[in-house]
Amino acid sequence: MNLFDVNAGERGQLVLVAAALAALALVPVVAAYLQFGYAPAVADTDVDHESRTVRVLQRIVDDAAEVGTGTPWGEREAAVEDVRQSLAPRIRQLETSRLNDNVVVNVTYDEALAASVDCPGGRGHAFGDCENRGGVVVQNRTGETVVVAVAFHVRVTTPGGVARFGRVVRPA
Repeated sequence: MNLFDVNAGERGQLVLVAAALAALALVPVVAAYLQFGYAPAVADTDVDHESRTVRVLQRIVDDAAEVGTGTPWGEREAAVEDVRQSLAPRIRQLETSRLNDNVVVNVTYDEALAASVDCPGGRGHAFGDCENRGGVVVQNRTGETVVVAVAFHVRVTTPGGVARFGRVVRPA
């Protein structure tokens, strides 16, 4: 019997069997696709990105402020640079920590927001004026530099959209 000697009814069955075999061959491909997580990304269910980012910034500013505080006032520029160098790797870590979850965080210093920081002072305090050094606010206290605040502009991008906000973080 030759393939060309098959009558019309048998030819239809042959085509049906070939289609079934082709469909069965695709089953492992579909299973692998679903198993390895190649399904389309969906919106992140964690909508509390702003407060989470602010908590992290508070913690890292607390640590970085200790680096700059206590430096002689005449060396305040070096103190601010030390604060920035202490913050830099931690900010990079914050910016990349949720990339696998489709969350991108971008943190920059906000000099304009830092200009609005109220300088501690008042009755019984012999504090000097505050200086805004590119988003890091320092104050002269009896000849020493004290980090008063750091101002940030933050942009959080998720599959659901973009949130932008400014935040002044004061060390505890």
